[in-house]
Amino acid sequence: MTQQRKRATIREVAKATGLSPAAVSYALRGIQTSEETQERVRRAAEELGYEAHPIARALASGRSGMVGLLCGSLEDLWQQSLAVGIGRALFARDRYAIILDAAGDPERELMLARQLRDQRVDGLIVQPVDPSASLWAELGESLPIVSIGDSLHGAHAYGEVVFDNRAGVTAALEHLHDLGHRHIAVLTPTMARTPDRPADVHVNAEAERLGVKVDVVTSPQALGAATDVALGVLGGTPRPSAVFCFSDSIGYGVYAATRELGLAVPEDVSVAGFDNHPMSALLTPPLTSVDWDIEGIVHSAVRVMIGAIDGKPRRRRIVCEPSLLQRESTGPVRSPH
Repeated sequence: MTQQRKRATIREVAKATGLSPAAVSYALRGIQTSEETQERVRRAAEELGYEAHPIARALASGRSGMVGLLCGSLEDLWQQSLAVGIGRALFARDRYAIILDAAGDPERELMLARQLRDQRVDGLIVQPVDPSASLWAELGESLPIVSIGDSLHGAHAYGEVVFDNRAGVTAALEHLHDLGHRHIAVLTPTMARTPDRPADVHVNAEAERLGVKVDVVTSPQALGAATDVALGVLGGTPRPSAVFCFSDSIGYGVYAATRELGLAVPEDVSVAGFDNHPMSALLTPPLTSVDWDIEGIVHSAVRVMIGAIDGKPRRRRIVCEPSLLQRESTGPVRSPH
């Protein structure tokens, strides 16, 4: 019979690293010690098989070790990738993500945010559907909030990892304009009852500046629903010569619609996306898209959240600059529309 290995103690980790038990405890929680020390202690703990008992750790620290991650819509494949990345990054820092899906619904988003607060999560990372909701200010009084994508209006979020959506929209529309497109459909996941968001508002301003006609249409991010919306847009008269999607997931629906309608990309219609999901480079033709460096977003959001949980006083605002990846899904206008 194999004898079960005895659980290592924190004193054994302290002896192995030459630190005090208190310093080891701080390092394992990622506080009051350097990153180098934290890595050394985590490595020693792993080698010795040390595991802190979660209940004892929570009682000692007054923290649950849980971070709420509230996603705008997990039908968006890019947000799925973001959730996976954040969950893994938190786990590497001895925290655990509770991942919830607002399904693009502002009311559901606020209900889930309240539930996360009531479950005593240590902090909340949110990619907001409705960044102007008054609830964010209330929640910010009781727990650290880090927003991704858009600022929370009127709220004092501990940190923001915001996208320069204006730059992203401008890059995509200027690219299509330079190719000769003057009638562009813009498919956005923003619902009619959701307050205007910066990217949506900026589309109209940029279209006026460039002398381009835009049709802004709401589209779900699920493939089937996005395909149905795209069928309506591309089946109309006059047909837009280009479609700019505020999510690559919506762009996949546009591709499906072009196949059903017998249209060629980009000969009959150019298509551009907005978040450069890894699958976008594998399409035929590969999808032109605005890239936001998802690994950098994950690193920044988790770093700011861990700092908030550990009581570091400085508020952080990180602005992500986009880059337009031009691929074969966009081309010059070749026939009148």
